Amino acid sequence: MRFAFRPFAFAVLVSGLFGATPGEAQERVAFTGRDGTELSGYLFTPDRAGRRPAVVMMHGCGGVLDDRGRMRERDREWAERFRDAGHVVLVPDSFGSRRSGSVCTTRDNPITPRVRAGDAAAAGEMLAARKDVDRSRIALIGWSHGGSTVLHAVWHSKPEGFEWRSVTAFYPGCRGFAAAGWTQRRPVTILHGTADDWTPIEPCRDLARGRAVTMIEYDGAHHGFDTPATPPRRIRAAYSKDGSGIVTFGTDEGARAKAIDRVMRMLAGTRKG
Repeated sequence: MRFAFRPFAFAVLVSGLFGATPGEAQERVAFTGRDGTELSGYLFTPDRAGRRPAVVMMHGCGGVLDDRGRMRERDREWAERFRDAGHVVLVPDSFGSRRSGSVCTTRDNPITPRVRAGDAAAAGEMLAARKDVDRSRIALIGWSHGGSTVLHAVWHSKPEGFEWRSVTAFYPGCRGFAAAGWTQRRPVTILHGTADDWTPIEPCRDLARGRAVTMIEYDGAHHGFDTPATPPRRIRAAYSKDGSGIVTFGTDEGARAKAIDRVMRMLAGTRKG
């Protein structure tokens, strides 16, 4: 029978890799991407029996790990939240697997969202092959560069053997998608701050018109509004709304709470009771 498990062989590399450090990933795993890259990822599994819903998380331009080699707080917190709600969670490391660090200040980056869309599909196929995952209940969620990856994933990279149950993009860069004739296989929810000067909201509003896109806007919120305990600050970036290369990044507590509630209620629809 032809199915997605295809040649995407995978193996657990280290079980309980970060077990000595509270809050870190439970397992580091390896699988093959659509472009042949040997990808690593971080797997979180709930302590529950039976087939569970699952989530593939696509990281932002900074990558999965920070300068100290620890999972970035936003990604770790979301992964643990999903796991604690009963989901199997996989966070592919698109950049580290290709020996790249942060690309937040890099314009000529070969690891594009379109390339990473293949990583998302391969990660979903890996989860679909697991005995503890219900392949009919796999969600895809991405942040920033990973949000743009999500938009490409529902356009170019269809996973084999299953389809995404829900698709969510946090503050993606939407510029150019509409002009390129973006189409989608699945409905998409975009969560975006109106004050975002890194990946501005206006192109996403344009993209949503006449398409199966639900725009959730948070008034006055900047890029990274759901990042925990990060007071807004000005940082350098490869792109900015005003062309200066300086953008605002940081927490908006109101938007963060609303986004958590929205996403968790949406994912609750992937659970059977």
